[in-house]
Amino acid sequence: MSSASQSRPWDVRRLPSAEGSCFLVTGGNAGIGYFAAEQLAATGAVVVLGSRDRAKADAAIASIRSRVPGARVRHLPLDLADLSSLKTAADGLGLDRLDAVVHNAGVALDDPPRRETADGHELMFGTNHLGHFALTQWLAPLLSAAPAGRVVTVGSFAARSERLDLGDLQSTRDYRPKRTYGRSKLAQMCFGFELDRRLRAVGSTVLSVVAHPGGALDSLTPSRPQVSVTTSGERLRALPAALLVQGKDAGAWPVVRAVLDPEVRGGQLWGPRVFGLRGRPRCEPVPSHMADRAVAARLWAAGGELAGTDPDLGFR
Repeated sequence: MSSASQSRPWDVRRLPSAEGSCFLVTGGNAGIGYFAAEQLAATGAVVVLGSRDRAKADAAIASIRSRVPGARVRHLPLDLADLSSLKTAADGLGLDRLDAVVHNAGVALDDPPRRETADGHELMFGTNHLGHFALTQWLAPLLSAAPAGRVVTVGSFAARSERLDLGDLQSTRDYRPKRTYGRSKLAQMCFGFELDRRLRAVGSTVLSVVAHPGGALDSLTPSRPQVSVTTSGERLRALPAALLVQGKDAGAWPVVRAVLDPEVRGGQLWGPRVFGLRGRPRCEPVPSHMADRAVAARLWAAGGELAGTDPDLGFR
């Protein structure tokens, strides 16, 4: 790579071409996932939206095509809360390689009671963490077949103030929805960093990167009529918050950079530049509780047991 290309600042509005690449975005029909998919589609890549809801995925695809002429985008039926369905979903991609998966889909509950997946796992931990953990195993051959595959795990600013309770990963003893959500995102982030350590240990060409959107509000997000609408009143009321946070379109920027930028390295954390809450994407220090290898090893072992996966998740 030339020194000119290395020194050129990353422009969130002028992304490099990724023609010939294929990206899977879980939960690509709404929120951060939708905007990541829209931005990635503009690079010429094939973008697959992993979603449980066909109608919502079709609406997102129509929205992307209306904004990105010639967009190559399609739907993959994907239910991360049903672990037994994930191999079939991965096979349904019909690809011989996958250049990146964005582990974005997530469930966030605001109120009790505690809910469970069909597999009997707490819904947020089971979907946000275990679902992506298990999906990675079935995608491993496709990611390994790409010249430089990437697993981009979307974390959350909420994970900074949480700590995992390894004795109660599923919040059976003490369920508080916001805390359980934050811990499920922390588990995802710990997984992303541990996955990269394991990929490096086996000499894999695949990279694992973690990104987070900072503070991303619906009320500051531009409307996409087929997907979601922000009224002018909502936008006006949210303007004071725009000093600190941003919309979900900008929240997708660190994720998109983690997928596309050739300068990105495995094990990095990407987030917004200003206090980690808003602005253009930058690489930021990994908080010590997310880099704790002992915690990550125990989380990995627990995930393997709960999801019934291989110890190496298919990367050898």
